Amino acid sequence: MPETNNAFSRVEFVISAGITGGLPPEDLPELAFAGRSNVGKSSVINALANRKRLAFVSKTPGRTQTINFFDLGGRGRLVDLPGYGYARVPQEVRAQWDQLVGGYLGSRVSLAGVVVLMDARHPFTAHDEHLLEWLRPAGRRLLVLLSKCDKLSRQERRKILHAAQARLAARAIDGETRLFSSLSGEGVEETRSLLEDWLRAAGDEHKKPPVKGK
Repeated sequence: MPETNNAFSRVEFVISAGITGGLPPEDLPELAFAGRSNVGKSSVINALANRKRLAFVSKTPGRTQTINFFDLGGRGRLVDLPGYGYARVPQEVRAQWDQLVGGYLGSRVSLAGVVVLMDARHPFTAHDEHLLEWLRPAGRRLLVLLSKCDKLSRQERRKILHAAQARLAARAIDGETRLFSSLSGEGVEETRSLLEDWLRAAGDEHKKPPVKGK
């Protein structure tokens, strides 16, 4: 039976930020969700929160142009980042998004982990690879979530999961991989549990007293 007292069961929208100066204070651990445009990020967030329209599901790639923050019952925040890699978005808009998202991922002290969503049928696009390489030196907790896995057979799902794990290992990228389907529910509880562990760990790290001499 799904846990009813998890952080995602109490999720509420907080604010949308279009410039780095508009971000909320860094007083809670944050879980950032990234992925190419139209990969199904909003559907994943809605599934984790067990809500239908917490995050707006759009059929128009490139719609989300801000960083959207959601409170997780006071335990942390879920951060919905703008999608990347959609060619029809004007270059100046893409540059603005890159600056906004890059600034957030590169300097956000409260960032507890990053979830990179990929379509299980077409994972590791050039844009996905670029983001993973960019994240590697930052040392953030990383989860590669292979969404829309219900579109694949059981054998295909096992194959793509093992291939994704091998791909990260070959690039010396420290991260976890999961299969996920917002339609069938596969991976929802498992992913939610992992992310709650990240929030708890980040909270414990924040509470540690500073080391003397530093």
